[in-house]
Amino acid sequence: MAKRIPVFKPYYQDQIMAIPPSLDELVSKSHPVRIVNDVINRINIQGLLDAYKIKGSSSYHPQMLLKVLVFGYVSNIYSSRKLEMACRENVNFMWLSGMSFPDHNTINRFRGVRLKEALRSIFEEVVKLLADEGLLSIDDVYVDGTKIEANANKYTFVWKKSIHTNKEKMKKALIEIWEYAQSVAKSEDDLPEPPDLTDINKENVQATVDKLNDVLSNNKAVNKKVKTRLRYITKNYPSKIELYEQQEVILAERNSYSKSDREATFMRMKEDHMLNGQLKPAYNIQISTSNQYIVNYTVHANPTDTRTLSLHLDQHKKSYNNYPKEVTADAGYGSEENYDYLEENQIKGYVKYSLFDKQQKGSNQTKAPFNVDKLFYNKDKDCYICPMGQTMSCLGTFKIKNASGFEQEVKKYQAVNCTNCPLNGACHKSVGNRIIQVNENLNRHKEIAYELLNSEEGILKRKKRCCDVEPVFGNIKQNHNFRRFMLRGKELVSIEWGLLAIAQNLRKKAA
Repeated sequence: MAKRIPVFKPYYQDQIMAIPPSLDELVSKSHPVRIVNDVINRINIQGLLDAYKIKGSSSYHPQMLLKVLVFGYVSNIYSSRKLEMACRENVNFMWLSGMSFPDHNTINRFRGVRLKEALRSIFEEVVKLLADEGLLSIDDVYVDGTKIEANANKYTFVWKKSIHTNKEKMKKALIEIWEYAQSVAKSEDDLPEPPDLTDINKENVQATVDKLNDVLSNNKAVNKKVKTRLRYITKNYPSKIELYEQQEVILAERNSYSKSDREATFMRMKEDHMLNGQLKPAYNIQISTSNQYIVNYTVHANPTDTRTLSLHLDQHKKSYNNYPKEVTADAGYGSEENYDYLEENQIKGYVKYSLFDKQQKGSNQTKAPFNVDKLFYNKDKDCYICPMGQTMSCLGTFKIKNASGFEQEVKKYQAVNCTNCPLNGACHKSVGNRIIQVNENLNRHKEIAYELLNSEEGILKRKKRCCDVEPVFGNIKQNHNFRRFMLRGKELVSIEWGLLAIAQNLRKKAA
């Protein structure tokens, strides 16, 4: 019996096609690349076109480069070199670029320079287009934040506390040497006026060093160790204090920064591989979402969410000419400053405060029975009644400033006599009669927030917040593996996150 031979389909690698196929035929009709192409073709990119000069050699069309960049972020390709390779090897990118092959320098320069002034307007155009299609709402948003690691060395850090400690050590050393100079001086007339070291700065330190050298340089009775110490101070202290002053300018209101990215602040990251909350240079990213579409984004160097809400909503107004009508956020934004801001701008805020969840569970009722909120308040007499029935009279109204500089108005109440009270030690731990502070304005905001959050609409919004804004961060970080910025500086980081936001919205539209 003859051996059977397998049959194969024709294979002619070098065959020339009479009618070569078009790239459009090779791209699926339902592929996300067509969504990217369609949306960017429909939006206004005049701001991007204005970034180019009339003079000079011809450039790649910015619309094409924008499509390539956005689709790269949609496809988890963030590197300019990988985007260059994709334009030469990937059919989707080749179709999108029209067989143009920009190199990585062109792509990187376009991302870091050309998009500086134009990206925000491009993002807003995309959002408005999606809103017109009924996919999202600009007026009803959910706000949350996350920390993403900066492209910075986590071992080249500067801490404000360390600067303060070192300046105090310098002050102490200068005072000690001056006291020594007083002890070895032949007469009090040999000493000039003592230096003013109340404020440690370059001028004061330099003047003090000069005085010490004038007094001790020609005195043979000076100890050799003191002379060695003075030489070290003369050589190092003026330059160090100048460096500290420069670092304090960079720090401003922050507590730290990285030397390789001065605008990145050290923050405690949840996703540390050792699960110990390691401090890393990072940026605090704030977003507003609607139906898992990103409506607004801002980048902050402040690690706390509390102080970012007003800046974030101001950007919303700048982008869309109005504040959102309704905002839903978690307890990280529940401060008096934010409640005042929402009320002033007529924004309906479904924002939790710190003890809201405990109040819902009822666990707060049994714990800490002597807290201020458990005391009876007599509105007519403006006094509180302590657990033993003692009257706590009002001492007056006082103004205090919190860490952000926001001025709060509190009323203080004091008990008459706690000395022989059987509950002394359990009711309070302070020495003397108990004094409590009451912020009436904050309590008023909490009552309003409690009613809003427990209304039928509030309950729905609390449930929806967890599945609206939080999955967006999870999708970007986990599914699309974006956990660290590639660019440095707040301005460039904003560009990179803006591209991610556009990519997220187009992925959602294509889904």
